[in-house]
Amino acid sequence: MSLTHSPSMHSSLIARIPVVTGRDLAEWFSRLESGPAFLRREERAHWLADDAGISCGYAHAIVHEYEIRRRSRLMGA
Repeated sequence: MSLTHSPSMHSSLIARIPVVTGRDLAEWFSRLESGPAFLRREERAHWLADDAGISCGYAHAIVHEYEIRRRSRLMGA
């Protein structure tokens, strides 16, 4: 099942991640880059939630933000 947040909910989740998880986004992004390669966002989010012991909502938000920023870097390069 796909989990999609509104833009305002996504921003709210992203803002709370360092407080809730104890790690900043750069640490989460590094973990995603060093983790297994998945083709689908859902697979990556489920792996992250299971591996790190965080909720699926936060895992999906982290993966989505990672993809947004990665896409932005690739388009800007």
